[in-house]
Amino acid sequence: MNPAPTDTRALRNALGRFATGVAIVTAIDRDGNPVGLTVNSFSAVSLEPPLVLWCLDNGSHNLEAFRHASHHAIHILAADQQDLSNRFATWPADRFAGLPWQRGIGGAPLLPGCCASFEVANETAHPAGDHTVFIGRVERYTDNAQPAPLLFHAGRYARLAD
Repeated sequence: MNPAPTDTRALRNALGRFATGVAIVTAIDRDGNPVGLTVNSFSAVSLEPPLVLWCLDNGSHNLEAFRHASHHAIHILAADQQDLSNRFATWPADRFAGLPWQRGIGGAPLLPGCCASFEVANETAHPAGDHTVFIGRVERYTDNAQPAPLLFHAGRYARLAD
């Protein structure tokens, strides 16, 4: 018999059977400081208009920064960027210390070496249970088909098989 959906650990394990990519979302907070975090909750929503979404835990210390940012950048990580993913998943830490980046649209930090990046206008934020769903309009993107993507499955990093 399957556990009840209220067993959050078991539910999380079952949800983890869905393999995802790994992304870092960045923005500039109200004080002009870069903020960012690792997510695996990224998805395309629409091609016309070009919309994407990602989700953030309502307990995140970065929630208000992302709510109020005019833009954010979403970086799809390459297989060799596991250390970068870990850096942006660790708290507390100065995630940008010694890291090269440049300002994109709205000042959102752009990170080098990713499979793809999306510079996104912050369109809407919808409360959804214990998370907030951010929907953004893609204003500019880069696509680098060379590196394989970093994957996440069953609580671990993974890579594409040939």
